[in-house]
Amino acid sequence: MATENTQQSEQERMRELVDLLRRAAQAYYAEDIEIMPNVEYDRLYDELQALEEKTGVVLAGSPTVSVGYEAVVSLPKERHASPMLSLGKTKSREELASWLGDHDGLLSWKEDGLTVVLTYRNGTMEKCVTRGNGEVGEVVTPNARTFVNLPHKIAFTGELVVRGEAVITYSDFEKVNAQIPEEGAKYKNPRNLCSGSVRQLNSEITAKRNVRVIIFQLVSAEGADFDNSMEKQFAFLKEQGFETVEYERVNAQTVVDAIGRFEKRIVDNDIPSDGLVLSYDDLAYAASLGRTAKFPRGAIAFKWADEMAETELLEVEWNTSRTGLINPVAVFAPVELEGTTVSRASVHNVSIIKELALGIGDKVKVYKANMIIPQIAENLTKSGTLELPKVCPVCGGETIIKKEADSEVLFCSNKECPAKHLKAFVHFVERDAMNIEGLSEATLEKLIGAGLVHRFRDIYHLSERRDEVRHLEGFHERSTDNLLESIEKSRSLPVARMLYALGIPGIGLANAKLIAKHFSYDLEQMKAAEISELSEIDKVGPVLAEAFYGYMHDAEKLEDMNALAEELTFTVPEEANTEQTLSGSVFVITGGLNHFENRNELKALIEARGGKVTGKVTGKTLCLINNDAASQSTKNKEAKALGVRIVTEDEFLAEFMPEVL
Repeated sequence: MATENTQQSEQERMRELVDLLRRAAQAYYAEDIEIMPNVEYDRLYDELQALEEKTGVVLAGSPTVSVGYEAVVSLPKERHASPMLSLGKTKSREELASWLGDHDGLLSWKEDGLTVVLTYRNGTMEKCVTRGNGEVGEVVTPNARTFVNLPHKIAFTGELVVRGEAVITYSDFEKVNAQIPEEGAKYKNPRNLCSGSVRQLNSEITAKRNVRVIIFQLVSAEGADFDNSMEKQFAFLKEQGFETVEYERVNAQTVVDAIGRFEKRIVDNDIPSDGLVLSYDDLAYAASLGRTAKFPRGAIAFKWADEMAETELLEVEWNTSRTGLINPVAVFAPVELEGTTVSRASVHNVSIIKELALGIGDKVKVYKANMIIPQIAENLTKSGTLELPKVCPVCGGETIIKKEADSEVLFCSNKECPAKHLKAFVHFVERDAMNIEGLSEATLEKLIGAGLVHRFRDIYHLSERRDEVRHLEGFHERSTDNLLESIEKSRSLPVARMLYALGIPGIGLANAKLIAKHFSYDLEQMKAAEISELSEIDKVGPVLAEAFYGYMHDAEKLEDMNALAEELTFTVPEEANTEQTLSGSVFVITGGLNHFENRNELKALIEARGGKVTGKVTGKTLCLINNDAASQSTKNKEAKALGVRIVTEDEFLAEFMPEVL
């Protein structure tokens, strides 16, 4: 027991250190703020490294490891070694007590995300595969390496296979949706967001979504013995650094009360859940029960009995999203459900409207799915009289019904529908793009709605329609002049900012700068570039290369871009005219500086001369710049071990930038 407590204490300390060091590094490298002295950072780093060596566990996010992002063209498929079956379900608490009989069980959350299978060999994660259809899943190993709580290295060196649920918390889900201004473009629930995040072709996108994985089953552990106990399997997995599903040990007499305790915590539970799972602790007994064609007999799922309320359907609102999809939302007489008042529920698509046979005035039963999301369960009247809108509620364009994923959905057919373009224009004018002050989303909506702006280039012709702008609601002489002046200022800019402003899928400002630099800031060269050449650009890769190439070879988009480019003057960044004396050289900067306000200032000078600055010393590092060259810091130790020169700031400048001294 003492050993187990020691292991738990060591891992808790490791988690503290990882969190503290990660925050310090973020402040230091991204915000240019020091929240702790270098010597303290190095001391904590060494403590973490010692604990990792002692326990054999390396936690996700540890500064001792670096996770590189990967992009793929498609996700490879792989057949599971054994089928991943669903669980039998019940809503009866008494049935669970009967199901247990005289056996002990583990009652745990049934997390609501995307099920994955993880394989470790020699202490390192080798593979991650999604559940897929239960027989064949998709390999998402590069993405799994970005899961925020998944250990990169474990002490156990035999083959280990575990199953877990990849999830995104409600709080992280809200943060992602808060960054999406358009209501129709927001994600519907954490499960959908998580599924899309885990199955991304570019792992850098996955990394931004804070995906975590909760382990709920140990499939196999080569040579390990767990005394026939599932609970001891969980204890073993925790020792390896995994986050396991929360559970209570129960029997037939205590399981109903335990369900009640879980139920009270649903509202405050940050991890999405759609019920509970009850499993036998006795592994041999569970295995002896075998399985049906669909379900294993050693575990059963408990689904919450939903509280229903009867109400009247008052109207259906139709909202057009940026994709042109027109989403129906049912509005009904307010009712109390699970302690809150609800009056609206998404109906999702035309197929569901038809299936429910909805009509205004119908009597419907509503509930909260998973005790959280309002839904229509049943239509008692089934009048079927609801008419689908024949025109888009935003632009009045004709609507059409399309088939998507076996469901009928309503779309606006008007390519020029403002709802489809507003978000693109909001991105176009933002600070890192065209940087047009005064063009807020509300202002853009007025300009688009008045027919003054259809394409990006139209913004640069608003001066010709000054009187029409002046008479829009909320405008006056001064605000009109200020807007037009801001537009004129934005005409001169680096070509990379225009590329970013266009909204090419996956192309951020950093990627746009790399592409522009590679082609000597010549837009014509970029338009003619092949995928193979684009793919070879550092940090671009095949997926982004294909997206960029596709945009440049879309006749309509190319025409719009060319028309916009005629309105602009492209400036060449100052560094492009600087002699590239450091081209191909890699440097690391640490500690305080004397000639510069901060490390970013020196970094900018190095990059302007073609050099590269990284945060970690490797065999490719030309030299480590550190004014305390004799210190015993981690970076100094790494440099000495790799034979990398350690130079002071003055020594570096004298050798590489004498003109600065």
